[in-house]
Order: sequence, then C-alpha cells, then structure tokens
Amino acid sequence: MIHPTAIVDPRAEVDSSVEIGPYSIVNANVSIGPGTFIGPHVTIDPYVKIGPDCQIYQYASIGAVPQAIKFKGEVTWLKIGKGTIIREFATLNRGTEFGGGVTEVGEGNFLMAYTHVAHDCITGKGVILANNATLAGHIVIGNHAIVGGLVAIHQFVRIGDHAYIGGKSAITKDIPPYVIAAGDRATLHGLNKVGLGRHGFSENAIAQLKKSYRIIFRIGLTVNEAVERVLAEVENIPEVLNLVNFIKTTQRGITR
Repeated sequence: MIHPTAIVDPRAEVDSSVEIGPYSIVNANVSIGPGTFIGPHVTIDPYVKIGPDCQIYQYASIGAVPQAIKFKGEVTWLKIGKGTIIREFATLNRGTEFGGGVTEVGEGNFLMAYTHVAHDCITGKGVILANNATLAGHIVIGNHAIVGGLVAIHQFVRIGDHAYIGGKSAITKDIPPYVIAAGDRATLHGLNKVGLGRHGFSENAIAQLKKSYRIIFRIGLTVNEAVERVLAEVENIPEVLNLVNFIKTTQRGITR
C-alpha cells in the first residue's frame, strides 16, 4: 500500500507488496523488493536498490549523494540487502566512481537511529550498528560484527568478522576478526567469546583462536613473527586462517 501523500516517481520499480508511508519520497532509478516497509517521511534518492523484506523507518535518508569533494555527479549506487532494518534518521550515501561505485549494506543488517554509512562502504551479513555509529568512506565490515553506539570509524578501516566494538570508541586502524575493541584510540580487550558462542563456534575453534590471540597480541612479538608462530603452533582451522589472512593484508595497520 502506498499512502496517497507519498510521492513515487513512475520510473521507480516498486513491488506491489511494498508499503510506503505518508510523505515519503521515492525517486527515479530506485527498485524496492517485495515485502519491504518504508515508513513516513523517508527520502529515497536515485540509484538505490533495496532488497526484499527490509524495514526503513521515519526520516531516514537513503542514497543521498556522497559527502566527497571529488564526487562530480557520476552515476553510482547504494544497495541494501534482504531483511535489513534501518531506523530513524539514519543516513546512507551512495558510492563514488573513484571508490568503486557502490555502497553496499549486506543482508540482515540492523542500523539503529542516527547511524551514518558513507560512500563506498561495504558491510557483510548480520552487521549491527548501534545508535550514532558513524562510518567514514571506504570502510569494510565483516559478517556479524557489532559496532557500539557513538563509535567513529576512520576511512579505509576494515572491521573483521564477529568483532565487537564498544561504545564511544574511535577506530583508526583495522580491527581483527573475533575480538573485542574499545577506547579512544581503540585497543583490544580479548576474544569476543560471548559473540562466538552465540553464533555456534565450536569449543575447539574458540580455543584455537584464544591461543592465536595470545601469540599475536600478548607476548610482544612483531606482527610477522606472530603470524609465523601461529601458523607453526596453532591448528590451522578456517577461523585461524581467516584471522591470519586479515592481519597479513592490512593497509592501515592492526589495532593491538
């Protein structure tokens, strides 16, 4: 159902099952999948693709042009995955040509009130951004990571799978998978054992990650020394290899 006060451009592709609330605006070059709910006073700008079964609440700004000086009006996109929830006053910008052309929010994300996702960010499945979490441009967030309220993340930072970032943190370097990070500037505070348990990681996987964490972050080795020692001494299960590969491929450096 589309409320009679909503403005929907006839060039938008809106599934017949989509609900659009009062005074919302849907522009041209927008597609909205089945079962999605758009609340009142939502603005969806051009070049946005919204998957099925999403929920977007009042006053959210979806697909505005990026806040980037080098952006010159080129056609770029914002893509929102299936089942994502976007709460009040959240702002999501589309990508830039120089940054890859797409901002992509993964399936099953939960973006709470006043969150900001800047140009060319990519989030994995099941990501949670708590109130006022702010992503600068070109950030990559892995599957099932949780970013606490009032967190600010520097551009080009990566957040690993199943990482947990405590509230009011400032993130300037990559956060490895499976860890807890907090503080200004953020430091690591151990393995995210609660989160790993909730997502069904085996006792052995958690034990091997705990051993890897100690070698990498707690005994004073250089990053290269630590990686070599982990590969030599720890069972090379997929979770450990994911952690090691993340560290080996960092560009901004690893939070420790």
